[in-house]
Amino acid sequence: MKKLVIFLLTALLSLALVACGTADNEEGAEDTSNGEDNTEETNDEGETEELTELVVGATAVPHSEVLEKAAPLLEEQGIEIQIETYQEYVLPNQDLDGGLLDANYYQHTPFLETEKEEKGYDFASLGGVHIEPIGIYSKNVETVEDIEEGTTIIMSRNVPDHGRILLLLQEEGLITLDENVDPTEATVEDIVENPLNLEFDTSIEPALLTQNYEREEDAIVAINTNYAIEHGLVPTEDAIILESPDSPYANLIVVRSEDKDNEALQTLVDVLRSEEIQTFMEEEYGGAIIPVSE
Repeated sequence: MKKLVIFLLTALLSLALVACGTADNEEGAEDTSNGEDNTEETNDEGETEELTELVVGATAVPHSEVLEKAAPLLEEQGIEIQIETYQEYVLPNQDLDGGLLDANYYQHTPFLETEKEEKGYDFASLGGVHIEPIGIYSKNVETVEDIEEGTTIIMSRNVPDHGRILLLLQEEGLITLDENVDPTEATVEDIVENPLNLEFDTSIEPALLTQNYEREEDAIVAINTNYAIEHGLVPTEDAIILESPDSPYANLIVVRSEDKDNEALQTLVDVLRSEEIQTFMEEEYGGAIIPVSE
């Protein structure tokens, strides 16, 4: 009797081990299948094709939103896009240089050239996608004529934007810049006439400009359009001064120079410049951003 009990227990233990092994194998097969679904698609002939994966860094608004809209179109071209969203302007270039990104989408040419010169990045631009006319805002000042003597003009510490802001002020007759200086490279030190004795604060991080707009109610704040939109401002309605649509500051797709001829990255630019994406930008942002096609 004792031998029979031992035999039955041994048989039951063997069956349990076999069942566990079968379950583990089935679970592992399912996990592998799920992983393949992320990188493969089926073409019209029923054949499985691998998707090319691109990791693109972008600031939240509008860049990440534009990329999300473009994702299905890219997938039709065999490209799967992973969007890494940033809230500031330093890390996207650091991560591109470090190989964590294949491209980034947030900066204009003057900013790119400054970054390359100061940090030694070996980057190339694949071209512009859209222009974000920069705006000058105030809680209490409604028009240029209302700007009083001694008013503080708040700009970000991002020097490549200073020239475009100062040029706007000059066009409104508020200041005069040294005529021997390229306006796109001008700084506060290049102001030769300042009849209202305007004060300039250039110490603010770009992402904090909207906080200063809310807090410094009598100040004038120059805010990058991506941050303005994210804060709920409508540049075409709320800005007391707005850069013209023919601004040369197009936002670029930037890659490492070694990847400038990469076919998938070239396709990314083509899709972002497509009629569908350009129409989306025009309709979604009501003129706050302006698509470019070349």
